[in-house]
Amino acid sequence: MNPLSRPSFASPASITSWMLHLTTRMLARALNMPEPLLHTTGAFVFAHVQAVETKAAKKLCPDRLLRQFQGWLHPPAQ
Repeated sequence: MNPLSRPSFASPASITSWMLHLTTRMLARALNMPEPLLHTTGAFVFAHVQAVETKAAKKLCPDRLLRQFQGWLHPPAQ
């Protein structure tokens, strides 16, 4: 068998997968928690951050800010 025709086991996808698994395992050990709990906690935190960002984005919506600014400039007649 020619050494140059040997299949490559170090593809970018396999290296990325290996590094992600290693990082997860190291983080779980550093936080002294099991890996499944780390995954669950990560998903929970992601969901809360996404909810906060969505709520903030709605408050900072350009259309809403424009209406609010126009309301300050031209208060409704009473």
